[in-house]
Amino acid sequence: MQEVGIYEYQHPLADAVAYKARLADLSDRIKIMARGDRAVLASTGWTVNGSVAEGRKMLREYTKLMLRAYNAEADSCVARVQPHRLHTTVERLNKVTHTIARLGRTMGIHVAPEYHQLRVHEIELTADYRAKLEEEKERIREERERQREERAATAEFERERARLTKEQSHYLAALAKLQAKGDMSGAADLEAKLAEIGEAIVGVEARQANVRAGYVYVISNIGAFGPGMVKIGMTRRLDPEDRVRELGDASVPFKFDTHALIFSDDAVGLEAKLHNALTEQRVNKVNTRREFFYASPAQVRDLLQEIAGQHLLVYHEASEALEWRASGAQQQETPPPSALTPAPA
Repeated sequence: MQEVGIYEYQHPLADAVAYKARLADLSDRIKIMARGDRAVLASTGWTVNGSVAEGRKMLREYTKLMLRAYNAEADSCVARVQPHRLHTTVERLNKVTHTIARLGRTMGIHVAPEYHQLRVHEIELTADYRAKLEEEKERIREERERQREERAATAEFERERARLTKEQSHYLAALAKLQAKGDMSGAADLEAKLAEIGEAIVGVEARQANVRAGYVYVISNIGAFGPGMVKIGMTRRLDPEDRVRELGDASVPFKFDTHALIFSDDAVGLEAKLHNALTEQRVNKVNTRREFFYASPAQVRDLLQEIAGQHLLVYHEASEALEWRASGAQQQETPPPSALTPAPA
């Protein structure tokens, strides 16, 4: 899986806290082995000038030196390992083990396989921990974004209901005056208008109560991501274009273009069905919360009509991309700074 860019956990655990606890336990085991002179081993019976004691002393000094060299490299691997570089990092430490064995062959000095395995385990757990930590951070970011979007939608509903209620009170006051004057024709017109306002208030309240209702949108940003890529999402906003405008904020160089909009009482389910239908065309196959797909607006339109069976509120095949096209025209007239010829000294 890692060959295609998807990280596969070596030691799956529930969360980052569990990984941290496992790493702490492993660190204790590593220290016990190192302090017990069981991390780097050497042959016995080595003598120096016929002295066994001097031989033991030399072996002890050399094994400590090799252990320091090995641990320095292992610590560096642990500090720098990234999930996508795990295999390379482990291979790097394996080479150090082979080098120590080659250099210490005369005295039989080598890293104990059990100790080496503990350090490799530490590298793997650290890579898993960092992957899980990033996964949890992303989940928190997504949840904060969802909550922010929900607050914005709720505020919109409240504002719209307040506006309609205020408008309703004005019409009620006007209706009372017309009825007092005996203007039944004018009163009938106002009663019809009040009925419309009442229906609108009921509609807003129903939208607010139904957390699954909303708009599914299909947008693109040819200037930022190139052609052939769309983002498919949903929003509960009364005006879905408000959400589209927010997505085209300072994090991307150009605004998004809206290709399709469809309202659904189950926009959450409709969005999920579209995402599932386009699974193979996902841009980010690791983080499924990223809603970008290699697809054309026409492909998504056909899927929408097939799945939802409803008429699109908005559909535009081509990307307008006004800012991007205008920027391209200006670049042709004025080369970018990197292309300008430096002035002679």
